[in-house]
Amino acid sequence: MILGKTEIGQQALKERSAKLTQRQRSAFILFDGRRSVEQVLDATAGMGVTPAEITALVDDGFLIELPGATNSGSEANGHAGSVNGSGGGSAGSDKPEPATRSGQDRYRDAYPVATRLTAALGLRGFRLNLAVEGVSSYEELALLAPKIREAVGTTAYAELDRALNG
Repeated sequence: MILGKTEIGQQALKERSAKLTQRQRSAFILFDGRRSVEQVLDATAGMGVTPAEITALVDDGFLIELPGATNSGSEANGHAGSVNGSGGGSAGSDKPEPATRSGQDRYRDAYPVATRLTAALGLRGFRLNLAVEGVSSYEELALLAPKIREAVGTTAYAELDRALNG
């Protein structure tokens, strides 16, 4: 399921409304009309964002399902109101792992690695970390990969390389 921000949600974010917890705020920012609920939950798993928190954002009118938005069948539950079932590891369970992974699968696997690696750079990697957080596709992340390799070194980069190209 693909969700998008509503005016109410954007206003709540802008005003730093108490109705948005820090975790919800982090997840809310990632809903850009292209990422699925599953992708946002994967990207925010390290922060502890739960499907219930996404459901609360929908219930509060901050997010809405985008009509006509598709997710290439990667969501097990693609209908409104089923946010709670979407974070249960449905990726890969609907079909056997293909010999070559899709760009979306590579992005889903590589994005958390890239953000972790660049965040560990501290202030010297601040701009690179912001660039990584701004990508929304495998292609964009692959374009940043050489800069990440240069910043973190070949050994640390190996994990990202496996996620992107393995």
